[in-house]
Order: sequence, then structure tokens, then C-alpha cells
Amino acid sequence: MLDVGSEAPDFTVNDQDGQPFTLSDQDGGWTLLWWYPKAGTPG
Repeated sequence: MLDVGSEAPDFTVNDQDGQPFTLSDQDGGWTLLWWYPKAGTPG
């Protein structure tokens, strides 16, 4: 768990187009990470 106000660790994930997105490549600007944890589950 991160503490409120702490810096996020660097990570790389695929974006909506399947291209890699790396946090450290964003030049310290604001980044919004949104995910749907149940998007790939039935029901």
C-alpha cells in the first residue's frame, strides 16, 4: 500500500491500443490511471 501523497513506483502497462505506457516517460506531469478490475470477469 502507498501512503496518501507518496510518489507512485515506476511501472509499465499496455494502454488501450496495446502499446506500452511507462510512468517515468511522462516527464513528471499528472497521470490518471483508471482500471476496471471486473471488466474481464463474467457476470
